[in-house]
Amino acid sequence: MLRTRDELDAELGGAARAWLDEALAEAAHDAARDDRDDSACAPPPWELRYAAAGRHCGPHHADSVRSLLLVEARAPLASVTRLYRQGTAAERRAVLLTLHRLDLGDSALPLVEDALRTNDTRLVAAAVGPYAADRLDAHAWRHAVLKCLFSEVPVQAVARLGDRARGDAELARMLIDFAAERTAAGRLVPAGLSTVLDLTGAAGEQTAPATPVPTAPAPTQEP
Repeated sequence: MLRTRDELDAELGGAARAWLDEALAEAAHDAARDDRDDSACAPPPWELRYAAAGRHCGPHHADSVRSLLLVEARAPLASVTRLYRQGTAAERRAVLLTLHRLDLGDSALPLVEDALRTNDTRLVAAAVGPYAADRLDAHAWRHAVLKCLFSEVPVQAVARLGDRARGDAELARMLIDFAAERTAAGRLVPAGLSTVLDLTGAAGEQTAPATPVPTAPAPTQEP
């Protein structure tokens, strides 16, 4: 869960708070520049702070610090894309967690789509947050849900799951087919599948062959 600035101030030590003050000031200065060039090749100073957040504020607070920097800088697509493409998995995750707080429209969808193609469950879980819930079309969103089930990302990570799954007959069909494939292969059906199927309103339909197959226990998402 992302922490607010006040929460960070209460938890960080003096040196870390001072570093964060300077970093956010640099981000705010860049956001306010009249000559800001979002296509410039050289990254602004706050982007270097973004990469160093874990070292100065600790890995436990890095997501929150990086998110604050993106928001304070009103990060344009060029910066967001650069930080994602060149960043570590942790730096990419922070970008994904913050997309819904930035004024990017649909332009950052390629980053979400890229994360959903990976096998990194931390990125997949971050990719199905509020930005994806608001921006992914029905086809891509359904496949994102299946990606979570396939990679054992808890379906609770999917933002607005109940709203988007409700009455979705095509999603129900895909879930039933997925369960049948797992059953035929002698594999466990993910525990979250029945949760999503219930939300579609199709829980009474046949989801597998007559022989019951054990359901996998719900996975616990790492922080």
